Amino acid sequence: MADLAQGGSVRSKEGGTTTSKQDKRVGKIRRSEQTRRRILDAAALWLNKKGLAETSLQDLADEVGLQTASLYYHFPSKDALIEEVLHKGIEIVYEDVRRALDALEPSASYRERVRVAIAAHLSSLLEHGDYTSANIRNFPLVPENLREKNLSIRRQYGDYWRQLLQDAQKAGEVAPNVDLSLVRLFLVGAMNWSTEWFNPRKKSIDAIADMICSMIFDGIGPKEQRPSDGGQKRVTRR
Repeated sequence: MADLAQGGSVRSKEGGTTTSKQDKRVGKIRRSEQTRRRILDAAALWLNKKGLAETSLQDLADEVGLQTASLYYHFPSKDALIEEVLHKGIEIVYEDVRRALDALEPSASYRERVRVAIAAHLSSLLEHGDYTSANIRNFPLVPENLREKNLSIRRQYGDYWRQLLQDAQKAGEVAPNVDLSLVRLFLVGAMNWSTEWFNPRKKSIDAIADMICSMIFDGIGPKEQRPSDGGQKRVTRR
């Protein structure tokens, strides 16, 4: 006999099956999770495309086909919904970058680690563009208490990049006099705005990651070449 405690089903006297209460409860939870995700997706879309001021609970309810009151079953307030969207805007990218780096061999160079982190950040950012863009566009506009809550995961992700660059510097792959804080701010800031300028018909994400990594580690100046006179510098007489 199936174990009802594990959500199994029992046979009816007619030979059919009767769904257990546990199965019904699991199904209800899954439907609730799906509805919650639909609400979040709609909120991320509206916050990204229309902005905080033009996003209302009524708009979101209409978007997902619910009564406005039904939204409060999943989110107690508009602020709670916005908070979750902003959190996911950082969390999704953070998890994708961490997963990509964890998959590398321990012997991987820090140049390769930085390149993989850049590619993972860009891929995640563009795949989940509504969430990440909603965060970037609306973070300065939300109430102060929501900014404070979102700062926690922002700092965690910033610290993750800080540690990666510091380890690269300690390994001798980054010059000791480089301001890593400036590098991190410049790099992450530039990548975050890729939602505005990225065009897959011009360059792939991997190609962009290679180019950014090359600029960081090799610079953008021309490579040094030996003078054509055999190494002797010419002196201009006056």
